[in-house]
Amino acid sequence: MTTATVVTETGGGSGDGSPYALSHLDALESEAVHIFREVAGEFERPVILFSGGKDSILMLHLALKAFAPAPVPFALLHVDTGHNFPEVLDYRDRVVAEHGLRLHVASVQDFIDRGELRERPDGLRNPLQTVPLLDGIEQGRFDAVFGGGRRDEEKARAKERVFSLRDEFGGWDPRRQRPELWQLYNGRHSPGEHVRVFPLSNWTELDVWQYIAREEIELPAIYYAHEREVFSRNGMWLSPGEWGGLKDGEALETRKVRYRTVGDMSCTGAVDSDADTIEAVITEIAASRLTERGATRADDKMSEAAMEDRKREGYF
Repeated sequence: MTTATVVTETGGGSGDGSPYALSHLDALESEAVHIFREVAGEFERPVILFSGGKDSILMLHLALKAFAPAPVPFALLHVDTGHNFPEVLDYRDRVVAEHGLRLHVASVQDFIDRGELRERPDGLRNPLQTVPLLDGIEQGRFDAVFGGGRRDEEKARAKERVFSLRDEFGGWDPRRQRPELWQLYNGRHSPGEHVRVFPLSNWTELDVWQYIAREEIELPAIYYAHEREVFSRNGMWLSPGEWGGLKDGEALETRKVRYRTVGDMSCTGAVDSDADTIEAVITEIAASRLTERGATRADDKMSEAAMEDRKREGYF
């Protein structure tokens, strides 16, 4: 029995010694599987947002479990900023091929090339994802969109229901949130509206990693400590790339780092770490007092209400 398995099995359960008692990870898995099956029964054209990040990887793993041995009955949608980590894109394409999945890509660069979006002065592209996302949903006629958002990540996401109604413009209104008593989900929506679905709502970052350890789920290597050339900006270690790099006064140095979350290279920072195994990552996260977005995402630091403002406009 591995160390990670011990951490997982002692993390929850009823404690009554019953062979039918569920651990907290079993309970979270059961809830997520139920949500996937509920959406399959209620909606006509669901889609899973899949970037190759750990939360979307976990969502896909749960969807595969929910419908096995049948294939996943949903397509995947990736909003590609053009500033993604190459390791993550390679992983995405390999997983899609391995499971014979259908992948739709909404490209921020295509919208910039057509003059429908403009580059921001700060170079960040994560805030530019909303328009391609909404266009991808409209073009695919998707009526339910699975996202990997978790309530522990950020205060605006803590307000989100599992089924989150979005209006005909993709906007989110907290006042239109519906009660979800006894895990009863209301998927009713008018023509032009759609529902965002968050099967990982009740998971924490530690839950995610403990489950990944238990299920032996492969992740892109950048989630584990490795030596990388980085530079410091606004208190974060950024990697140079096609998106750009150093400005005056910034210096490149080689450090041992890992990524807690993966997004646009221009706004996703690495953290100093020696955690090069899954057991070490779990130990590191258990001692952390900052969520992964709070520690490493510049796009969430633009204002106190940055995430909520973007969600109202149609962001994830």
